[in-house]
Amino acid sequence: MSRILCKQCQRPIIACICNFTCRIDNPTAVLVLQHPSEVKQTKGTVALLSRSLSHCKVLVGENFSQHDELNTMLANNQALLLYPNAQAQVLSLTNNGLNSTHSSDNKQSQKPKLLIILDGTWKKAYRMFMLSSNLQALEQVCLPDTLANKGQYLIRKVAKKNALSSLEACCFALALLDNKLVEKEADEIECHETALNQSVDCGIYQELLTKFAQFNQFQLSFRT
Repeated sequence: MSRILCKQCQRPIIACICNFTCRIDNPTAVLVLQHPSEVKQTKGTVALLSRSLSHCKVLVGENFSQHDELNTMLANNQALLLYPNAQAQVLSLTNNGLNSTHSSDNKQSQKPKLLIILDGTWKKAYRMFMLSSNLQALEQVCLPDTLANKGQYLIRKVAKKNALSSLEACCFALALLDNKLVEKEADEIECHETALNQSVDCGIYQELLTKFAQFNQFQLSFRT
């Protein structure tokens, strides 16, 4: 007998993720470039992200160099690739996340911002980046260390302790780009293990981060 699927998320009712999504009207649009191996990954976070952000598109592939839809989007937006390499500019709490001394061309800076996320393991994301010449030409940004080490991805093996999921990295980057991130005072920080990213509040994105923490606990419940 076939399993009954949720009409919204298309997962078995027992594994429905709809309760872990919310509606966010994100000022900065998001484009997720997803590795094919992540599409059916039940522990992946892009399904939550794409169902929560009003302005979020997902393209699946590995080499995007000749991808017409992507190249059109790159031409029409000021694209920022979230990719932590030596050339990446660290997003800051001021100036909409970008350093005011940044030498972005004037015409580009007048276009709508588009945040691009690579969804895959570190190894696969690196391969996507190296294969896609159009991605290498983009302005690259990364999160400050204080955020890059705040990962709460408990349900999946990650390359390093506290590594971020795609959802967390995206929410932090959007909060910085949209000037939504606020550092909490010491007396505002909760003192229990499940408090998510206690030292910061990501504004309109905080609800999704909270939902993500609940999603982790939901997935862990299947192990008991």
